[in-house]
Amino acid sequence: MGKLERTLGRIGVLDQEAMRAARERQNKLTKPPGSLGRLEELAVLVAGIQRTPCPDVSAKVVFTMAGDHGVVEEGVSGYPAEVTAQMVYNFLRGGAGINVLARHVGARVVVVDMGVATDLQPHPQMVVKKVRYGTDNLARGPAMSREQAIRSIEAGIEVFEDELEKGLQIAGTGDMGIGNTTPSAALAAAFTDLPVEAVTGRGTGIDDARFAAKVRAITQGLALNRPDPNDPLDVLSKVGGFEIGGLAGVILAAAAHRVPVVLDGFISGAAALVATELEPKARDFLIAGHVSVEPGHRAMLERMDLKPLLNLDMRLGEGTGAALAMGIVDAAVKVLNDMATFDQAGVSEAL
Repeated sequence: MGKLERTLGRIGVLDQEAMRAARERQNKLTKPPGSLGRLEELAVLVAGIQRTPCPDVSAKVVFTMAGDHGVVEEGVSGYPAEVTAQMVYNFLRGGAGINVLARHVGARVVVVDMGVATDLQPHPQMVVKKVRYGTDNLARGPAMSREQAIRSIEAGIEVFEDELEKGLQIAGTGDMGIGNTTPSAALAAAFTDLPVEAVTGRGTGIDDARFAAKVRAITQGLALNRPDPNDPLDVLSKVGGFEIGGLAGVILAAAAHRVPVVLDGFISGAAALVATELEPKARDFLIAGHVSVEPGHRAMLERMDLKPLLNLDMRLGEGTGAALAMGIVDAAVKVLNDMATFDQAGVSEAL
């Protein structure tokens, strides 16, 4: 049995007893029942994931995975492919949006080369799990082989488990890859059966001509490759990306180890679709950090029945939305653990 199969087999269900105890404590805190809304729901969910009525998410890690995409040959992006590697160096220097927001919420950023199209300079804070130097052009054939799709997921599992040993109580997902909204839209169309135009956005802000090329490339890739939505590995291999597979592995490993995952935007949504199609139980371990302006992201969240915490018109990626939302999850857990009960505070309860 391979690493992927073992991980899928370890994914369980939420601990209902821990959730019951967390709800019971919520109702004893010095507030009207339910008055903190989704904060209360979040704390109860994390209790069920971690199997304790007093959960802890202080050890935060954002996994920012990078890969290049052959489909950029079709003119689908407003930026050149070399920006992927340049931004990886920016992450490692601590100068990107994800670095700022991760520092804000007290999270570590783990930068992973899953398939950047060039050899990156070694760096002590970079994990190299390169499956290949970028995917093939999905508009002209499969993006990768099935074996490479499995390898990308298993690499994500390995990265997560390595970080788990260093201390990890909540994970965030992030990405970097010029052109990666194109495979993400292709994955969305394949799994939801929605029209390509309905799930395709403008990514980095492309003009009408590039948008038309993007829709054409996705439509052509789906028609040529015929990904089977009943076989998630087939969909990933035909129209996916190495960083998408890696993030799917992070999600599955987190679920297997009972660690909550806060999703970022569109590319993280694509990875979550792959993960939850492989094992539907993984869905219970996911928290949608925000909803992106990319139209396909909302469709992804609806398919997974996930309600986003934030709607800030964001579309940066990198894990920025996940980092912001991790702060909200942390606040929810702290309210559950640290707020006084009516008895402790000497406050009369409702009549």
